[in-house]
Amino acid sequence: MVVSNVIVVGLWAGWLRKDHPNWISVPVLIVDIVSVAIAFVPEGLPIAVVACASIISNIMRQNKILCKSLKTVETLGAVSVICSDKTGTLTKNQMFVTECTAGGEKISADQAVSEMIKQEKRTADGQASVPGNALSQLRTVAGLCNAGEFDAASMHLPIHQRKINGDATDQAVLRFSETLGPVQELRNAWKKDYELAFNSNNKFMIRLMSAVDQSTIFTSLPAGEASKFAADDYVLFIKGAPDVLLPRCHHYTTADGSTRALDRAALQSIETIKDTWSREGKRVILLARKIIKRAEVKASMDSNAIEPEILAHASSALCLVGLVGIVDPPRDDIPYVVTTLRGAGIRIFMVTGDFKLTAQAIAREIGIITVDDSLVDGYDKLSKQAISMVDSEKNVWRTTEKATSSSLKAIVLSGPELQEMNEAQWRDLCKYDEIVFARTTPEQKIRIVQEFQNEKNIVAMTGDGVNDAAALKKANIGIAMGSGSDIAIEAADMVLLENFSAIVAAVRYGRVVFDNLKKTIIYLLPAGSFSEFWPVMTSVIFGIPQILSSFLMIIICCGTDCAAAITLAYEAPEADVLLRPPRDLKKDKLVDWKLLLQAYGLIGLTETFTSFAMAFWYLQRKGIPFSALWLGFGAEVPGVDADYLADRLAEASSIYFVNLVVMQFFVLMAIRTRRLSIFQHPPLFNKETQNIWLFPAMVFALLVAFFFNYTPPLRKVLGTGDVPVEHWFLPVAFGFFILMVDEARKYSCRKNPDGFLARISW
Repeated sequence: MVVSNVIVVGLWAGWLRKDHPNWISVPVLIVDIVSVAIAFVPEGLPIAVVACASIISNIMRQNKILCKSLKTVETLGAVSVICSDKTGTLTKNQMFVTECTAGGEKISADQAVSEMIKQEKRTADGQASVPGNALSQLRTVAGLCNAGEFDAASMHLPIHQRKINGDATDQAVLRFSETLGPVQELRNAWKKDYELAFNSNNKFMIRLMSAVDQSTIFTSLPAGEASKFAADDYVLFIKGAPDVLLPRCHHYTTADGSTRALDRAALQSIETIKDTWSREGKRVILLARKIIKRAEVKASMDSNAIEPEILAHASSALCLVGLVGIVDPPRDDIPYVVTTLRGAGIRIFMVTGDFKLTAQAIAREIGIITVDDSLVDGYDKLSKQAISMVDSEKNVWRTTEKATSSSLKAIVLSGPELQEMNEAQWRDLCKYDEIVFARTTPEQKIRIVQEFQNEKNIVAMTGDGVNDAAALKKANIGIAMGSGSDIAIEAADMVLLENFSAIVAAVRYGRVVFDNLKKTIIYLLPAGSFSEFWPVMTSVIFGIPQILSSFLMIIICCGTDCAAAITLAYEAPEADVLLRPPRDLKKDKLVDWKLLLQAYGLIGLTETFTSFAMAFWYLQRKGIPFSALWLGFGAEVPGVDADYLADRLAEASSIYFVNLVVMQFFVLMAIRTRRLSIFQHPPLFNKETQNIWLFPAMVFALLVAFFFNYTPPLRKVLGTGDVPVEHWFLPVAFGFFILMVDEARKYSCRKNPDGFLARISW
């Protein structure tokens, strides 16, 4: 625009002002400068772009996806990595205990309930029962070391239907404890003196409790320890991750409820059970206790010194009461989601706080890991192959192409291993296709996002918990679950209101909005820019009248074209939208030379040439030869009255305008797809591809054209005129020409996707 206006002003100042002083006066020069600005700045584009993003956002809302900003919609199309939390996102977050250990032996939850019922029956019949047996102690720890609370309004319902306030793990353990006996009786018999809530760093929960009802001691502790338990002593109950707590356990509870030293054989048995359950995809929770004498607690319960003191007590000499295995089934649609996203060139990784084997099992079940376990790498493998070449001058680590393509497939890492990784190992890790991060902390989740961003990835992070909030904020797009915590939803850019499978629709429409914006731009540029520019330049350079008035230029930009451009936002995704790789933010721009070649080289030239031809052909038929106008610079046309000439020029301007308006209808049909034929992606009679809004937009454009050309008061003020009927139909033939040429281009691209024409196509 600036260069063109410099040319206009330069030609006027250095040539026209001297040689043709009556052709362009200063006011006319200003109008020409403004006309060039109008031509190069498509005024309807901001309207169309905002409307397009808003419409797509609304379509996503109908698909149960809430976008907080319009920018988020467009960025989704470039996402190349999705890091997803497991619990509540990939799984149903409906946990329940299926197995437990009692006395070092594993039994099912149903068997545990049956055993407790038998014991209660023997007690009721007056038979001897063992106080404080293994199951009774397990029930005690599960019920007391638990932040979950039954909703009083649902206590009349069966246990599995009762509502529990608390996280999913506490809910599962509390429900299990309730099946073994009333939890409220336990809580009435014990007083909570101190609590350390579960957090992702410690990975355990502690409650320090003292007995209110001394009789409960004999059912909660082994007989030997119960007899020595003083009224003012404490019991430290602890529940958490086995890999964290098992090294702290020095004793374990046997089947009869007695306490025995945790020897090598017992430890190996517990480890085997833990690993077996983990490989089955179960979350394993360890329950333990420790008796603490009143004199051993120095700090007061409300002082800042109590926490480190309790943590010190919990660091050793624990008695392992048992393990529970918790199942959290994956969502039914997750395998489809993972497969679809992978087909779209997006890598999806699991980031969870679960044990490594559990995370790996769930990842395999839902398709995040597809290779055999023997081919899944670990930290040791990463450190061996991290560096293949060192460029000492540039200080850049490089990995050979062969290693990248053949061996970097799947890897499972834990949080502590991530802390030990150097920059080169992170760079190598980012090349894996399938990754599971286990036992991660919130800080490590942020680091994971940051490292993938450093490798030029556009990262989406999904999660639903408070621990995910910081990573959601750090990611290019944070995606929260509608059922998640308020903090996660607040930190996220997008909320999946129902389930994780909606992310497929989110990615699809994120790519569609970029495609549709390109279509909007390529639709607006030919008539709203290119075809408006040349009437001004030909007037200045060749001395012919400006064949399209500046006012009609604005009508094209903000009236006839704008409505149709907005309807392009409703275009359905093309068939390959989820088969293409993610968009490269640095290379794939909305406007590039390929788009300009299509907009100006094919559509713009055709529209401009035919519009000029129709306008001057009309003048020729009215007795105003083109030869008299060419290089005329305002000179009188021999034998033609000045008023007659002005009226005919107004009509020719309207013909130019109508020619553009009608041809744009066919351009609209042509640019709906980039590769598919109009017969493969029809605008009507196919629910998957139709866009019925196109046709009301065309009718609106026609009405606008009629209004400004055939309303008598406006015609006089705006300088428009009648358009002969044939000039409403001739543009149809020119439009068909554009449509057919573009169909041929698309056919060539489909048949020869690597050919020259395909490489230069938008």
